[in-house]
Amino acid sequence: MPLYDDLAASGGKTPLVRLHRLPMANKCVAYLFGKQEYMNPTSSVKDRIAKAMLQTAEFEGSIYPNHTTLVEPTSGNTGIGLAMIAAFHNYELILTMPDSMTIERRGIIRAYGAKLQLTPGIDGMIGAINLAEEIVEVLPNSYSLQQFTNPTNPDVHAATTAEEIWADTNGQIDCFICAIGTGGTITGCGRVLKARNPDIKIIGVEPATSPFVSKGIRGVHGLQGIGAGFMPDVLDQSIMDEIITITDQEAMGIGRLLSFKEGLFIGISSGATVAAALQVGSRLEMKGKNLVVILASSGERYLSSPMFNGSDEYYGNFPMFSNSQDCSSSGAELF
Repeated sequence: MPLYDDLAASGGKTPLVRLHRLPMANKCVAYLFGKQEYMNPTSSVKDRIAKAMLQTAEFEGSIYPNHTTLVEPTSGNTGIGLAMIAAFHNYELILTMPDSMTIERRGIIRAYGAKLQLTPGIDGMIGAINLAEEIVEVLPNSYSLQQFTNPTNPDVHAATTAEEIWADTNGQIDCFICAIGTGGTITGCGRVLKARNPDIKIIGVEPATSPFVSKGIRGVHGLQGIGAGFMPDVLDQSIMDEIITITDQEAMGIGRLLSFKEGLFIGISSGATVAAALQVGSRLEMKGKNLVVILASSGERYLSSPMFNGSDEYYGNFPMFSNSQDCSSSGAELF
């Protein structure tokens, strides 16, 4: 077991795990694999960019421990990752977040000692970004890492996440599916995978009621962590072959099923990503193909959301939710 100098250094190298019961129940002809990013130190994929953005800013001389106050807009996961990093490296941290995000996110952020300022949920991430910019303008010695515009965001996924996926599949990946938040994960991974094999399909996932990237429509949705309602600067649209939209009910229904049927306690955006993967994996042309999806965060920060705290009637129009078939499948040789 490796010995690490600090907790952040232990992040990455998350396992790739095959899904069995849900793909079989949905008559998938492809193999689905989940990249378990919730196994990072603060239980989300955002630990990767939190560490990388802070280290880059320190290297460039933009921030200094015990001197700079970091200010960052977040839907929760990046803020939690930054709160952990800031605590260890002696930075004051102010996070701005829409008040529509779960109560668990607020508690975790404050537990790390970060300050949290909430913005009206109706304003979405744009409201949180605007408030962060206002704070930086008036607060001396403050700095924003700006996850939506910072090129370190996709760069760290290109250097780590994509390389891990390529190595773990021995290059035998046919499709990569990822929800679109800042766009850093799909951009960084997509660029590397496409460079290695141009035939690999890169598929993004958006909220059905706020498909801004694919259709320019901004709306209210419950898929926390994705669907920012604007075009992130770090998102490279050219690497995507397709964008699939998923409803709140689909994402949360599949999210609950991943806990009930696969033993994977994941968050809402992961439910959306797997819902999209089940659609893709059921296409005849995907027979025998290997699909990799990002499971971005763990379920504990969504316990108060309808995914785990809603009535069964919430999923009344989602037939998969009541499927009790034993869908376990025999283990095939992997890669």
